[in-house]
Parts: sequence; structure tokens; C-alpha cells
Amino acid sequence: MTVTNPILCAIDTPDPGAAGKLVRAVQGEVGGIKLGLEFFGANGPQGVRLAAAGESSIFLDLKLHDIPNTVAGAVRSVASLEPMLLTIHTSGGPAMMRAAAEAATEAAQGRRRMKLMGVTVLTSLDGSDLEAVGQRGPVEDHVRRLAGLAQKSGLDGVICSPMEVAKLRADCGRDFLLVVPGIRPAGSAVGDQKRVMTPREAIDAGADYLVIGRPITEAQDPAAAARAIRAELP
Repeated sequence: MTVTNPILCAIDTPDPGAAGKLVRAVQGEVGGIKLGLEFFGANGPQGVRLAAAGESSIFLDLKLHDIPNTVAGAVRSVASLEPMLLTIHTSGGPAMMRAAAEAATEAAQGRRRMKLMGVTVLTSLDGSDLEAVGQRGPVEDHVRRLAGLAQKSGLDGVICSPMEVAKLRADCGRDFLLVVPGIRPAGSAVGDQKRVMTPREAIDAGADYLVIGRPITEAQDPAAAARAIRAELP
């Protein structure tokens, strides 16, 4: 898939005023805005509408995970926000993912259909974390298995760490979206991420979108920080 600007700016704050200020600061410099659970839990759909006013490319990162009927209902509930992307957990299983995909199509009805992205393994986890919760085998194998299941279940792509991008691109083909958190420009602090890569490395490996938060949002000039990252990309 050809993406004009692959940077999705992660705005992780419950403060709608601060979120709106950041959205306006980076508009035109990034390919979209990610709003997640921290923001949505505090402000709900109306908060998304207000903070993201004028921004058409919203990545709504809610990581839905429940029984199929409940997740399908949640997908329908957020359809009026017309997000570009919405996340659900692949570990919810094929029936849940199929129900979500069907709900996204049914809810579009003249609107842009949101693309459903399956969360594979969080970038804050490594092999020892997976073993602690009973998941055996290398992280990469687990991610590849979940991505294959997501593709067969009708999702549009997955969220994965940059470390798995090349293998997933080979496994799933060019049209399956790969959205990649765990991106840290050279010299940035890793923070709570364990599987990371620079923006250029991730794009070269085959990523479609890069989720980048603190290196942009905590910069003195967020727009300039986003431009600098974009300038490093092909």
C-alpha cells in the first residue's frame, strides 16, 4: 500500500485541551493522529470530535477485546467518528475478528469504512513476558501466527513491533497494512518499549505506518520534530 506520510502521532493525554493543541500543532506534518484508551476513557466520542476537529485521519486505538457480539457492537458504536483505523486484539479469536470486520462493513453505509487493525503482541512485551502468561515459543512466531489468523478473519492489517515487519510483509503480502509502534528516532529514550527500531529502519523493513508519540509530542516544537523525522524517510 502506498502511504503519502507514514507518521501517526500518538497523543496520550486525558486532557482534551492539550490534545487539541497538539493536533493543531502537527496537522499537515503527520499522516494521522492516534488517540487511545487514556484519552477515550476520559472524554469519549465527543472528546474525539472536539480534539480532532479538522483532522480526517484518526487512528482510534481502543484495543477491543470481548465476546464477538460485544466487539461488533463497539465497532458499530464508534463508526460515526469515521476513524481511519481502529484496533482490536487478535487474541480475541477468529469469531470475534470476523464479527468486527462484518460490523465495520455494515456500519460504513456511505461513510469511509474504517480499517480494522489486529493487535498482535504489545511492544512492551518480550519473550519472558509471554512465557509468564503461558505463551510458549519465540515472540516472532506468536506474532506471525496471530497476523495470519487476522488476515484470514478479514482484518485489514495488524499492529506489530518493527522487529516482525519484514517477516509479516513476506507472509501477508503488500496489501495487508502493517502499523508499527516501538519507533524511536536515533538518540531518543526507549522508555517502556522493548522491541524498537528507528523510523527509517522500520520503513525499509516494510512498515506502512509508524506510530510515534513522545519524540514528537514532548518536543519543544512538535511540528519541527515531525518534519525532521519525515525528512529521514524515503
